[in-house]
Amino acid sequence: MLSRSLMGIDLAGSERRRTGWAILSHKIFEFGVAHKDEELLALAKKYKVKEAIIDAPLTLPKGRKSIEERSRHHFRECDLLLRKEGIRFFPITLGPMRMLTKRGMALKKKFEQLGIKVFEGFPGASYDRFGVPRKDKMAICRLLKRFGFPSPASATQDELDALILLLTLFLKTKKLNCDFAGRDGRIVAPAPICK
Repeated sequence: MLSRSLMGIDLAGSERRRTGWAILSHKIFEFGVAHKDEELLALAKKYKVKEAIIDAPLTLPKGRKSIEERSRHHFRECDLLLRKEGIRFFPITLGPMRMLTKRGMALKKKFEQLGIKVFEGFPGASYDRFGVPRKDKMAICRLLKRFGFPSPASATQDELDALILLLTLFLKTKKLNCDFAGRDGRIVAPAPICK
């Protein structure tokens, strides 16, 4: 395993909804749900997290000044690469995605102020790369177990998505990633060979 702590966050657009989180720290796994950014920051501090991966758009499309701005720029280059591979996703300018993007970018800034390196992830892209149905809990648990990650049948979808993000970041530390990268953003994803 690793000597440094990693964190996966399946971020909700609102603090009223559940956010899944998962941490790998010195060969120990912890995971659960939180609501507020302050809870996530407290966990990152407690476990001395060095790198985190967040399921939320963390950049804006090139040419767009803010998420609230009305413009023709709806997709980032990394989003278009997802589409090219046949991976389904919601554009960041779609209603609820605006809120998620705003929260994700703000949380990234808070994490970076703690000295944590932050990456963008997308569970849907990871599941598709692994060849696992996105909502098939049994298949997801089998995948996690194969890599030595926790695979509790009682875990919520939020927790499983956070664990998949954590696995994606872990694979990145082993250089087993093949990201969707453009000039205006990068989505970390497992390399297809990880199937």
